[in-house]
Amino acid sequence: MTKHKPVLLDEVIEFLNPQANQNFVDCTLGGGGHAKAILEKTGPNGILLGLDWDKDAIEKAKVTLKKYNDRVIYANSSYVDIQKVIYDKKIDKVDAILLDLGLSSDQLEGTRGFSFRLDDALDMRYSQDETELTAEEIVNDYSAGRLEEILKENAEENQAKRIVRAIVESRKKSRIETTKQLAEIIEAEIPNNARIHPATKTFQALRIEVNNEFDNVAQGLKNCLDILSPDGKLAVISFHSLEDRIVKQYFKQESRECICPIEIPICRCNHHSRLKSITKKPIMASQDEIRSNPRSRSAKLRIIQKLEI
Repeated sequence: MTKHKPVLLDEVIEFLNPQANQNFVDCTLGGGGHAKAILEKTGPNGILLGLDWDKDAIEKAKVTLKKYNDRVIYANSSYVDIQKVIYDKKIDKVDAILLDLGLSSDQLEGTRGFSFRLDDALDMRYSQDETELTAEEIVNDYSAGRLEEILKENAEENQAKRIVRAIVESRKKSRIETTKQLAEIIEAEIPNNARIHPATKTFQALRIEVNNEFDNVAQGLKNCLDILSPDGKLAVISFHSLEDRIVKQYFKQESRECICPIEIPICRCNHHSRLKSITKKPIMASQDEIRSNPRSRSAKLRIIQKLEI
């Protein structure tokens, strides 16, 4: 059974506004919380395609969504591959897509090394079947320079140089194999006196590198938009500024109107707006939700609608 609480659930339902018999795609199914709320609104014939790269998440979602399993199509796949999955499953109309980019509570409490609060192997792969690179290999085998780049580029870690120096000194003595080892190395170098644990950004940076997350988000947004039906909506929940920046910039780019100079009577730029913004600013969690689910504190929801060109 899942322990995950879906973030911004009321807001997702309000703005996506699921209706009877509409088809939805949940690109990151997780524990199935968002999917369940959508399925409650899209009966009797609305289909939900649920994707997740983590096969354990699929199995847990099947329990959560048991009541609706005759209307759910499951796919153990990355959202980057949404076009292929839609084609393979013969789904010809997609009214809305949800992309929740956060880790689920199940993953944080699992055994793949996502959390520095547990003593697990340094893995951090969403899909252990398709991804070969692990966090252990990065920590032990990457050069100091590359490690520093990863911490800065993936997490904006301003203590990257100190943390990498401590990691390099430690791995000279013995290989760093567990989350506890890595967290203790960082905490010894950067005392834990801040609002967040000093290992937080390092773990974020490693997870992003292992799973190629930034590139996947950029490609996934394009692929989602391509398969979305005209007037369909795309909702994206991000959890840190770098991720949100990718979403914001893509939505802005695809919302541009023709950019030809006004004196040119015939458009030659071949660019017309594909999207209309539903949320001018990102929607954030309420104080009530943050109190009941602290993970929602950093969540940002952006929603756009595809235009018929």
